[in-house]
Amino acid sequence: MAISDHVDFDKFLTGLKRRNPGQPEFVQAVREVAQDVFDFISDKEEYHAAQILRRIAEPDRVISFRVCWEDDNHNIRVQRGWRVQNNNAIGPYKGGLRFHPSVTESILKFLAFEQTFKNSLTGLPMGGGKGGANFNPKGKSDAEIMRFCQSFMTELYRHVGPDIDVPAGDIGVGAKEIGYMFGQYKRITGRWEGVLTGKGREYGGSLLRPEATGYGAVYFLENMLKTRGDSVEGKTVLVSGSGNVATHAAEKAVQMGGKVLTLSDSSGFVHDPDGFGQDKIDWVKDLKVNRRGRISEYCREFSKAQFFEKQKPWKVAADIALPCATQNEIDAKDGNILVGNGIMAVSEGANMPSSLEAIEAFQESGVLYGPGKASNAGGVAVSGLEMSQNSERQSWDSDRLNVTLENIMVDIHERCIEYGKLTDGSINYVKGANVAGFKKVADAMLAYGVV
Repeated sequence: MAISDHVDFDKFLTGLKRRNPGQPEFVQAVREVAQDVFDFISDKEEYHAAQILRRIAEPDRVISFRVCWEDDNHNIRVQRGWRVQNNNAIGPYKGGLRFHPSVTESILKFLAFEQTFKNSLTGLPMGGGKGGANFNPKGKSDAEIMRFCQSFMTELYRHVGPDIDVPAGDIGVGAKEIGYMFGQYKRITGRWEGVLTGKGREYGGSLLRPEATGYGAVYFLENMLKTRGDSVEGKTVLVSGSGNVATHAAEKAVQMGGKVLTLSDSSGFVHDPDGFGQDKIDWVKDLKVNRRGRISEYCREFSKAQFFEKQKPWKVAADIALPCATQNEIDAKDGNILVGNGIMAVSEGANMPSSLEAIEAFQESGVLYGPGKASNAGGVAVSGLEMSQNSERQSWDSDRLNVTLENIMVDIHERCIEYGKLTDGSINYVKGANVAGFKKVADAMLAYGVV
């Protein structure tokens, strides 16, 4: 096939939409990668002849299953579970499990697709996968969550293993849920092995895993700012979310001299003009983890703070934005507001939190923009290190893990520069992350032939 005969981008996108009807999140994720990859492979016949991009955009398999469980009132409940195994060219499938009522096949396919490139960027031997269920753990008792997790793992165990697929936590899946699922896996198989990451320290978990995604996003941010001779120190910071990623991103930003002004949840956001110091961040962690409260309760404890119901924090003027909540939380309007308020940098702690229009607004205005597949890869990186520790039957100390995490984020930043530096000297981190992540996976696929 001659280069001139290659399928162009518009035809590729049309075919993608036709094969995946009603899956806008997945189409958005593939489009965002493909538009950069098409330019990179334009003169590389081997990728076209082997249809590499088309193959990566088709998951190896999508497993869907019924999850039945009994609530505390003895009602039988039925949820749907999934595991999307997108690509294992460079290692076992690796990616989180999400329990949230918004979970759909489209969302999990987009997350698994993104995870493939994110894992590639870490330099660790991990493929891409994602899974979850449309189960909402909020408002459920521990006994109900346990019964759901056990039922979920009773099906999932058939499809995972330490050399096959190693799930982790995600939204709605923390240490408690991981513990219930790991216990059920061990009960069914009779084996203790590193089939899940994010485990408790008592049974094979890694230090720094809860902190890794949020910390990594701030380390990536610091590397971006260094390219302009700047740093986090002295900057005001907007953080969305108030869960694990958000609170640890806020924590690391404060440790590096920043002033965090906001946190949020689905009910709205809190603006504290005095900033969230470590004591306030710890208070929010306790609120969310132990008391399962809403962020609005913060204002009762800290009277200078103000709660904005059903609003997002992006209207508050600041230097830096760390979106750490969920996908598409920064739309075109939000992006333009941030730019208008003089935002310097955006580093994504969540997966695909910025819409394509918002990304364009950042890039056109010269805002440093770190896409999630690069900036939030610290979480899966430490998950990969947990796999190594399980294989070695060892537990690494926090200093070693933190240095390794910092180095991994530096390496990811350098890969983004290698493939994303433009002729004017600026850096397109989206293009750099997409091409660097793609190339490693694509070259491995070429080595295997047509499989």
